[in-house]
Amino acid sequence: MENHSNNLFRFSLGNLRLPKSAKLRAFGIYLSGGLFAIGFWSLVDSAIYSKTVNASDVHVTFIDWLPFICSSLGMLIVNSIEKSHLMNSEQGGGGGGAGMFDDGTNYVWAARTILFLGFSLLAGGLAGSFMVFILKYLMKHYLFPTLGMGVSNIVCNGCVMLSCIVLWLSQNIEDEYSYSLAL
Repeated sequence: MENHSNNLFRFSLGNLRLPKSAKLRAFGIYLSGGLFAIGFWSLVDSAIYSKTVNASDVHVTFIDWLPFICSSLGMLIVNSIEKSHLMNSEQGGGGGGAGMFDDGTNYVWAARTILFLGFSLLAGGLAGSFMVFILKYLMKHYLFPTLGMGVSNIVCNGCVMLSCIVLWLSQNIEDEYSYSLAL
């Protein structure tokens, strides 16, 4: 495995490397982008529908967008964590070894905490879309053109969550492959 710098996030541009299965990785990244686009367009479509065609008094408001914002932030956080920082086994001891910040503190716990925060935002976004659907549309007994706006909110956040999972797996294809070869 290559030696990574002491960055907690994946944003270093100096280390460009091609994985062994570049086609599978590229397909996963494109699939992830497609899922995110489908989810985003689902919510935009329901917002446009609610302002132009919808004959009822119910419209897509900021409350409907909050779960998508939480899911998108969660996706950004989850996919910005470097996986090698999560699997680091040197968690004890002092002094600037692998898995340590410059001041000697361990950053494995920091990476795991930030990853937990990202997954919490993803789960909160999906749960929030269900709650908006239940409280805003089902409890008031709306029928289907209006009920479709709530369904599109659930589809949006589900697609963002699937997009995050696909992107996480496709970004780490090389790490898994090289790890299994090292054994």
